[in-house]
This record gives sequence, C-alpha cells and structure tokens, in this order.
Amino acid sequence: MVKHYRPPGKKKEGNAAKFVIRSQAIKQLQISLPLFRKLCILKGVTPREPKKKFKGTHQTYYHVKDVSFLHHEPLVEIHRAIRVHERKIKKAEAKKNHERANRLRQKTPKPKIDRIIRQRYPRFVDALGELDDCLTMVHLFAALPASESKKIDVECVHKCRRLAHEWQAFVSRTHKLRKTFVSVKGIYYQAEVEGQPITWLTPHSLQQVVSDDVDITTMLNFLQLYEPLLSFVNFRLYHSINLKYPPILDPRLEALAADLYALSRYASANTRPSVLNSEASQAESEQVETKQKEAETGNETSELRLAQLQHQLPSNEPGALMHLVEEVTGEDEEDQDTKDCKKLFKNMKFFVSREVPRESMLFVIPAFGGIVSWEGEGAPFGESDQSISHQIVDREAQGHRFLSREYVQPQWVYDCVNARIILPTDNYLVGRTPPPHLSPFINYDEEGAYIPDYAKTIKHLQAAARKEILPLPGVGKDALEDPQNLLVEGIIDRAEANDAAQRKQKMMILEQQYRDDLKKELQGITCTSAGSIETSTEVVQTGESTTSVHENIDHDDMGKLMLSRKRRGLVKAIEKSRERNKAQTDLIKQRKKKIDEEQRQRS
Repeated sequence: MVKHYRPPGKKKEGNAAKFVIRSQAIKQLQISLPLFRKLCILKGVTPREPKKKFKGTHQTYYHVKDVSFLHHEPLVEIHRAIRVHERKIKKAEAKKNHERANRLRQKTPKPKIDRIIRQRYPRFVDALGELDDCLTMVHLFAALPASESKKIDVECVHKCRRLAHEWQAFVSRTHKLRKTFVSVKGIYYQAEVEGQPITWLTPHSLQQVVSDDVDITTMLNFLQLYEPLLSFVNFRLYHSINLKYPPILDPRLEALAADLYALSRYASANTRPSVLNSEASQAESEQVETKQKEAETGNETSELRLAQLQHQLPSNEPGALMHLVEEVTGEDEEDQDTKDCKKLFKNMKFFVSREVPRESMLFVIPAFGGIVSWEGEGAPFGESDQSISHQIVDREAQGHRFLSREYVQPQWVYDCVNARIILPTDNYLVGRTPPPHLSPFINYDEEGAYIPDYAKTIKHLQAAARKEILPLPGVGKDALEDPQNLLVEGIIDRAEANDAAQRKQKMMILEQQYRDDLKKELQGITCTSAGSIETSTEVVQTGESTTSVHENIDHDDMGKLMLSRKRRGLVKAIEKSRERNKAQTDLIKQRKKKIDEEQRQRS
C-alpha cells in the first residue's frame, strides 16, 4: 500500500504535533523570555521530555496544551498593560513632567495571584503538601539584606519575616514540631500539620551575602507565588484555633525584635477566651432551647434533660465551664504524638544566653512545653530567677554560676527533641566536647544500616524510659525470647517457662517438617495427606538427570528463573543497591576503626 503523501507545512503527526520548543512557544504567546519564565513559575508549567527530540537534544520542549493554557491566562494581558504603563512613565520622565510620572507610578496595575493559588491548590491538603519549598524560600528572604541592585525591597524582607514568624508561632502553639537538625546549611525543621509532614530549612542567624552567581530574578518570581500562598495557609490555620488573622502584636516587643515571643503571647492570650466564648454561647443556646421545650411540653423527660444539662454546666460556677472546655478541646483534638511532644519540657524553665541563636530556641522550646527567656529588654524573666532549671550557654567557660540550675549547650535541646526523652546532661556541660549530633531523618533500623555508638546509647535510654527490655550486644531477639532466659530474668515463673519450652519445641518440629517437604517438592517427590511418598511421572520419564539439576540449583536461583525478565531486572537492581549500601557501611566502619586506633595511640 502506498503511503499517504503529506506536503510540508501541513498537519503534523507524532511528537512534532504534541510538543513545541521554547522559542516557538514565546513566538506564539508574543511575550518576552523573562515574562515566559515568570508565567511558567506562577502557573506550574514545566518542560517535558519527549521520546524523540525532533528539534535536537539541546532544545527545551513544552507540551502544546501547556502553551495554550498560558495563552488564555489573564496575567498575560495584565503584564502587557504594565509594559504600556512603564512606557508612559518613561515618556513623562523624558518630558520632565515629574508630577505625571509620580501619579502614573501610583496607578501602576499590580497582578493578583489569588486566582492562580485557588487553581493550583483546590484543597487545603494540596497546599500543605507543597509548602516545603515555600517555607524555605520565605525564611531565606527573611534573613537576606535589602538591596536595590538585587531588587530586594525592604517591604519584601519585612513581609517574609512576618510570615515566617506567624508560621513558627502556630507550630509552636499547637505543638506540631517533630524533628530538628542543625547542619552547615542551616537548621532543618519538620512539622506535622493535619497529617502532612512539612520539612523546611532556615539559614543561620549570620550576615548573609548575596552572590552574583545566584539568579535573584527567578527566586523573586517564586517568592511572588509563595508569599500569598503562605498568607492563605496561615489564615486558615489561625482560624482553625480561633485566632484572628493577621494578629495584632505588642508594639514594644515588635520594636525590640521579639516578634516570635509577641506572637506566642498573642496566641496564648486569645485562643482560650475565643473558645470559651463560642462554647459558652452554645451552652446558653442549648439552655434556652431546653427551657422552651420544658415550657411547651411540660413533660418529665424535658425536666430530666434540663437537670442533666444543669448538672454538666452549673451556672453558679464559672470555672466548671472552663474545665469542661479544656477537657474537650485539649484531649479529643490532640493525638498521642502531640501529647508526648507537649510534655517533653514540661515544668522546665530555660534561659538563653546572648551568644545562643535566640529565635531557634524561642521556637523549639515552647513547641515541646517549656518556658524560655533571654537576656535583654522584653524578656519574661531575668537571669537571676531562681526557678530556672536550665541555662543554655555556647561558650567555653561560664563565670558566674547558680547552683540551682544546669548549664548545657544548645545541642542538648535538639538531641532531646529528636530522641523524645530528657537526655543526661553530663556530655553536654559547658566546656566539654558534645557527642555527635545525629540526624533524625536517617532510619537506623534499616537492614544493613550503620548504627553509630551514640545512636545505640540513645536507643537504650529510650527503652529504659519506656521500661522495655532490649537484647545485649551480640544477642538477638530469639535469645531474649528464650523461656530459660526469661525464667532467669524473673519475668515468668517455672510453670510458664515449661509451657513455653514445649510450644517452642513443637514449632521447631513443624518448621523442620515444612523444610523437608519443600526439599522433596524440589526433587519432584510429592507427599500425600497420609504421608506416603509418591514419585511424579515426569521425574520417572526424564530420569536421574533432572533430579541432579534440581539438586544443584539453589532456592534463590529457582525463584529467579520463575520470574519474568522485567522482574528479574528489578531483583538485580535491588541486590546491587544492597551491595552498595553494604560497601558504604563497611567503609564507614573501617574509618571508625581507624579513628579509634589513632585515638588509642595518642592516649
């Protein structure tokens, strides 16, 4: 059959009809390259990778539907109007009509991102799932210095700082923080909000220098999307705990750069009364309804219901309603993990010295139930307060000391948060080298993973706090569950030990019988229900050669032969990754052994 002839320039087929390169997309939209990049960032349009790159491998490809999606975007018209407005301002300045130029600057149209946020995140859970990069970007710009050359405005820095503090105040107030880790890049945090784990990075409180290699324009485009997104999320979260948004802060604390403490005070002062008022109004409405029903019907059931309601909410005791609200809102809404985090630093008062990063401590310690203060104006209590239990110091020596408190390094707070227990302070005292700061984002329980010595120590401390029994080094769980060992430890009596030994012996016999049956099946011998051995006809026909082949083939090889080629490739990839992890673990162990030997030689 003759192939249909298609003249050049007519209808395209295949990848040429589905994808266009970036220059073609810009030509279709009739916009500049910076505006095209900005629109792609705001709308979430990303380049595609077609199977066949018909224009070459050096080109960037976009889907045709994505380009048509941008073509119908109202932001394109708004940016065109902005470009026309900028030409008018430039023309007025050229004519030295400064009054008209200033008036035109005030009337410059500004694009709104609210509609785009509703399109990209139709549900609140979707917005929380995409909040990692948003929080990292906002915290970064909150620490950057304002610069006209880099187009970083002072208002942008202040707004990012306010949004970051509002987010930290909510996480600290609701005790949603789960993990912290101090690295060279900054401090990693992980919170769990409405079941969504959110991880972000905050830079260290040092002077930040903006390098020329960084594309600030692209980062500002992302920030244009992330600022209203975080504002919407904070608005929703603050209203979920009955707080007004934006919060009204104490101007004195705000002037002293204690924004986070001012927000925490605002949250603690306004959360409970609003909940009480709402519950009180509901209780009053219920009482009015019950009284109306009693007046209309006059039945004994309504009188009994009113008596029960009055017994639950006595009107002559104002504290009874508060206790009821605290029980309902405090216990039912919080999960077990939040309750454990809330009680970690309970009844502990911390004082932060001036060399310790204050904002991080003001965020982490109240999130786990502690009370914190600092050195300076606006602090809730001073250094001479006798009720302080721990003072956080990050210097080699401490001159004046109070005997009623312990002086620890900041790493102790982060390690206690990650371990969820109060660790001993002996290794974290002032002037001592602290133990290694372990990352909570690494799972040391995986097969073949390297477990540091301090991780083993923390695991034993956690087991002691939970009153669990852990096996000794070199002893497995099977040896720990042995009835004789349990009898020696005094956990069970002799009768229970004898019963457990008999059950274990029966299980071992059944397991050995099962293994023998598997071997017989591999050799081609089937076992009947009565236990008589029958030889399959296939084995008899093929002779002794098949039995010898089955004996030589391993169980793993038999399993691989039964798999398809695709599954076999997956198994090989898994085995390679395990070998790679094992090699990396062995290398770490060799380095650890070498370091220990060097330390012994020095000592």
